[in-house]
Amino acid sequence: MKLKKFIFIATVLIGFCPIVNAYVGSEPGIDENKMQSVSEKKGFSVNKPDFDTDAYSKIYKKVTKDGAVMQALELMNSVNISKYSYRALMGNNLTQKPVKIEFRNLSEINPEYASFEALGWKDKKKDRLYIFINEKHRNAPAEAIAALLAHEAIHQDEINSLNEETFAWTLEAGTWMKLAEKNSSVYNHPSSLVTRENNLKKLFEKGDYTNKYIKKAVYTNPGYKNLSTRSPGFEDENL
Repeated sequence: MKLKKFIFIATVLIGFCPIVNAYVGSEPGIDENKMQSVSEKKGFSVNKPDFDTDAYSKIYKKVTKDGAVMQALELMNSVNISKYSYRALMGNNLTQKPVKIEFRNLSEINPEYASFEALGWKDKKKDRLYIFINEKHRNAPAEAIAALLAHEAIHQDEINSLNEETFAWTLEAGTWMKLAEKNSSVYNHPSSLVTRENNLKKLFEKGDYTNKYIKKAVYTNPGYKNLSTRSPGFEDENL
C-alpha cells in the first residue's frame, strides 16, 4: 500500500501557523475525493489596485486564474532573489509542469488545516504539484504572497529535511525584505501573513542577514524532530 506523506513546514516556535505538504497515497489524513474536487474547481480572480489581470491571464493561465497570485508572480519575476522559485512555479521543477496555485478554504479539504497558511500537494498519478493558499490571505499584500510562494516552490518532492526548511525560510525572509524595499508600507499591513513575514525578517536581521537564527528555530522546532539533516539538493550542512 502506498503511503501518503505529510511534511509540516512550520516554524511554530516563532508563532507561525503550519504549512503542510501532502503527497497522495492511501493513508488517513487527506480526503482524496475532496482534494480532487478542489483541483477541478475554477479559481476566483481578485484584482489588486492598478493591476490588469486580463493582461496577464494568458501568461499565467496554466498556473492560476487569480489576479492576486498573478501579481505576486510578477513581483517574484522582478527580483533576482526569487527568480528560481518563479521559474519552478512556471514549470522548471521536478515534474516539468507548471504548479497550480489557488486560494482555498483549507478546512474543506481537512478540518485540521483550517488555520494553516498553505497546503502544498503533489498528485503522484498526474505527477503535478499544487499550492493552495489559505483564503484568509487573499487580501494580503502581493509582496507577502510572493514571499510565501518563494518558500513553497522549494518543496517539490516527498523528501524534506532541516537543511531544506532552513533554506526555504531564509529565502522567504529575503524575498519579503527585497520586495518591501520598493513599498515599505507593506510592513505595517494588518495581515496575519505580514505578521509571519515580519517575524522572519526579525530573525534574518538578528543573524546579520545570515540563516543563523532561522536555522536555530528550524533545528529546535519539535515539529521537525523526525526530519533528517539532508535531503536531495540540500546535502550541504552549511546551507
